[in-house]
Amino acid sequence: MAHPDNDTTGRGTGDDIRRFRVVVLNGPNLNMLGRREPGIYGSTTLPEIEARLRELGSTLDPPLDVETFQSNHEGALVDAIQGRGGSADGIVLNGGALTHYSIALRDALTAVNRPTIEVHLSNIHAREEFRHQSMTAPVATGIIAGLGPLGYEMALRFLSAHLGREDTR
Repeated sequence: MAHPDNDTTGRGTGDDIRRFRVVVLNGPNLNMLGRREPGIYGSTTLPEIEARLRELGSTLDPPLDVETFQSNHEGALVDAIQGRGGSADGIVLNGGALTHYSIALRDALTAVNRPTIEVHLSNIHAREEFRHQSMTAPVATGIIAGLGPLGYEMALRFLSAHLGREDTR
């Protein structure tokens, strides 16, 4: 590690760098990734995505500590948004089917008021009409759809840059 007097970044030692905490929340059926309709959702499993996100988060500037959570139950996701998301600096949400009808998820996101990126593995606008509507999109900072697991990585990259800018104000 570089000595602070020799540090040309102006950020100090690794101990001085502000780390942000991001929670990645996944809804119903995402625990089935890799087995469920691989032609639509790909062959990458949720544990593989989560491991990649934790690894990526630690390499970003500023770095992100990534916490993950998945549930098939709407109330558990609302609890996770209120608890984990409420104490985090940012949220990445793939609400699965709940995206399309859960006012409860939308209200929870509004209540915690954290930068939130909504992620969809598939292009929801190229699929069935009922998937075109998102209840959570209007309260999200941004939406990434159709890019597979890369969408999660892009969400983390955005949150790192966004939170880093906010921290310097």
